[in-house]
Amino acid sequence: MANHKSAEKRNRQAQAARLRNKMNKKRMKTAIRKLDEAVTAGSADEAKVALHAATIVIAKTASKGTIHKKNASRKISRLAKRVNAMTTAA
Repeated sequence: MANHKSAEKRNRQAQAARLRNKMNKKRMKTAIRKLDEAVTAGSADEAKVALHAATIVIAKTASKGTIHKKNASRKISRLAKRVNAMTTAA
């Protein structure tokens, strides 16, 4: 437990940041899951819309510092690759 005033403040700030990061990651995972559902359903239009939404959410999560920017880039690239493969196959 924190014994100094500055350590107590740092602990409060860390808890707030943890909750923010948790919220951002949850939002990102939900967007990815919606994209996965659209891809498995085979709906190209829904998948493109979901990809656009997921790309925005992932990039925003990276800009907030919750995930690394290269991690975000890799996620976006892999999702786009799946959607493009689905649309060219159809």
